[in-house]
Amino acid sequence: MAVRSRAERWVDPLEIGFASLDSGDREAALNLLEREARGVMRIRPGVELASMSDIGCQRENNEDRYTYWEPDADEEFARKGRLAVVADGMGGHEGGQEASRIAVEAIQEVFAETSDADPQALLVRGFQIAHERILEYAAAHAELHGMGTTATAIALLGKQLYFAHVGDSRLYLVRGPSLSRLTNDHSYVGRLVQNGVISWEEAETHPQRHILTAALGAGAEASPDTPDRPIELQKADVLVLCTDGLWSLLSDNEIQSLVSGREPAEASQAMIKMAKDRGAPDNITVQLLRVG
Repeated sequence: MAVRSRAERWVDPLEIGFASLDSGDREAALNLLEREARGVMRIRPGVELASMSDIGCQRENNEDRYTYWEPDADEEFARKGRLAVVADGMGGHEGGQEASRIAVEAIQEVFAETSDADPQALLVRGFQIAHERILEYAAAHAELHGMGTTATAIALLGKQLYFAHVGDSRLYLVRGPSLSRLTNDHSYVGRLVQNGVISWEEAETHPQRHILTAALGAGAEASPDTPDRPIELQKADVLVLCTDGLWSLLSDNEIQSLVSGREPAEASQAMIKMAKDRGAPDNITVQLLRVG
C-alpha cells in the first residue's frame, strides 16, 4: 500500500521572477501559469470543456497534473477521438510532482503517437508505459524511491466513452438530476466497501480513505480498471474527472448540484471554491466535459 506524502515546495514566479528559478521550478511555474490561462479551451465542436487546477489552502506546491488533447489531423481525430487525463502524484519532495508529470506525458504520448486506432487499447498501453517510466525514474533517483501517482484517463470518440483508471482520482457521469461514479477507488477503504464491511457513505469520511492499494509506479505492473465496453453518452451528459482534493470535500450530491445547469467553467470554479471554503488541505484538479 502507498501512503500519500506532501513535502514539496512551491515558489511563486510572479513574486521573485523566472530568472531566479532553477530549471525544474521554472518549468513547473510555466506549467502552472499555462494551466491557469487555459481555464476554458477552444476545441472541436461536440464538447464543451473546462480544465482547472488549484494548489489548495495548505500545500506549498501542486502535485496534480492534467491534460486535454486532440489530434491536429481530422482523419486521426476520427479514429482516436479526444483524450483527457488527471493525475495526483505522491512520494514527497519532488517525487509526486515528477510522477504525475511523467504519467500524463506518457499517456498523451502513447495516445498521440501510436498508430493503433483502438482508444481503449491506447489508454491501457499508455498506463503501462507511464508505470514503467516512473519506475525507471525512481530507480535513477534514489531520493525519489516510492514515488507514484494516481491516473484517470478518458478517450471520447464521438459519443463513445472509454476510460482507464488507477488510484483514487475519479470519473463521474452527470446525466440530468443523477450522478454516477464510473471508477472505483483503489484504496484500503475502497476495498472495505467492495467487501461489504462499510458503506460508500462511511467511506467518504473514513480517516484512512487516502491509503492507496494501487498506483502507477507502485508494484511490478500496472493493471488499470477499464469498462467492459464503451459507454454510450447522451447529449448534455457531463463527465467530471477530478483528484481527491475535490471529491474528499464535496459529496456526490453537491457535485451533481454544482454541475447541473452551469457552464463547465462556472461549475469548475464553483466546486473549487467550495473545496477551498472548507479548507482544501490538498491540491484540487477538475476537468469537465459536456457533450454537445
